[in-house]
Amino acid sequence: MAVEKYLIVFQPSLFERKERDKMKTLLKNGTLIDYKTNTFEKKDILIEDDKIKKIGNEITETVDKIIDCTNFNIIPGMIDMHCHLREPGFEHKETIETGSKSAVSGGFTTICPMPNTKPTPDSAIVLQKIMEEAKRVNLCNVLPYASVSKGEKGEELVDFEALKKAGAIAFSDDGMPVVNSKMMREAIIEADKLGTFVASHCEEKSVAAGAINSGKVADQLGVDGVLPEAEEIMAAREMVIAETNEVRAHICHISTKTTKNMVRDAKKRGVKISCETCPHYFTFTVDEVLKAGVNAKMNPPLREEKDRLAIIEGLKEGTIDAIITDHAPHAEHEKNKGLATAPNGIIGFETALSAEIMNLIDTGDLTYLDLVRVTSYNPAQLLKIDRGTIEEGKVADITIFDPNETYTYTKEMVVSKAKNSPFIGKELKGRVKYTIVNGNIVYKDER
Repeated sequence: MAVEKYLIVFQPSLFERKERDKMKTLLKNGTLIDYKTNTFEKKDILIEDDKIKKIGNEITETVDKIIDCTNFNIIPGMIDMHCHLREPGFEHKETIETGSKSAVSGGFTTICPMPNTKPTPDSAIVLQKIMEEAKRVNLCNVLPYASVSKGEKGEELVDFEALKKAGAIAFSDDGMPVVNSKMMREAIIEADKLGTFVASHCEEKSVAAGAINSGKVADQLGVDGVLPEAEEIMAAREMVIAETNEVRAHICHISTKTTKNMVRDAKKRGVKISCETCPHYFTFTVDEVLKAGVNAKMNPPLREEKDRLAIIEGLKEGTIDAIITDHAPHAEHEKNKGLATAPNGIIGFETALSAEIMNLIDTGDLTYLDLVRVTSYNPAQLLKIDRGTIEEGKVADITIFDPNETYTYTKEMVVSKAKNSPFIGKELKGRVKYTIVNGNIVYKDER
């Protein structure tokens, strides 16, 4: 089968052109979708330097560049508040540069890498090195998490205040649960005092041993199954801490019906709890492991159909605050170790939007305004950053996509350094055409 020819262009950041005259870009005839302003209509958008200068009908101002957005949707730049870039320490899987390229090709303008690197960003020095490399790459906004415990060992808490001052967007030991409940209580309270939060990887290790979700598929393949209670028990603990102490907590990548229902009920009681999910949890069930093998292995694992439907319901009703990718790259030789021993995780930047269009929009479960709420607006609110909306005077972080273009996602198309995706070989719908960060076109797709 012939590989589709395509051109991907990564341009230098506008930050490298600060001493030049201001540049004007005009987006013409696109459908502007913005949750905050409840906008869903054809508009022109004038960008001057890094800001949105004007939104209107038939803008005719002289500009440096015009982008014809006919038949394209224009949304606030998507924000991934949970991903893995692997650098420092695991550059054979992904780097900040390759991960950033993958992110902008998927329409993400802001990404928040988790701290399970080597060394762990448990000190200001390590955190600042990550931020310096992200600044050098300069493709998208990279806002890193710091760890909750030193070395993610769960033995000693980090200096929350120093790391927050150094630039940590929030705190997590993602990849590892904080087993000690007293330590997690102290961490959640301390982060809340600083105006940020702890993102909890909910995994009760005593019932978490296994490769995929427990049940018929695990039995059929002869591998140990992960009980859903592994997520649910730990999620319940975080909600208890949040409610009892009247502080905020955030639950990572929820995947089960029970977790979703617990979060819904806690929110009804006024508990300061937020949560996220991933495209694979509303796209696939554990049955996908029979087709994609290790490329459908992640943590938490893919669940049952009742859980997939509950995740969609949680997005519709507002229980689930954000969609994240949990982009988790691994080298092929690592993933090829076999289902029982292969590392958990799949890449997700490049397929997230298509998964959302096909499994949320086309099904009628969410509107595009709903989608912007969980991919742009809510993540910005949770992270307390001035992003997630397209309004005059705001920074021009913008994603432009064709909602109807279909294509087969091939291994040759993958921009990430890693190729571990269950979407490879599948026909997808919806394709990012331009990604604009701080007013600069950092990605454009010409096919």
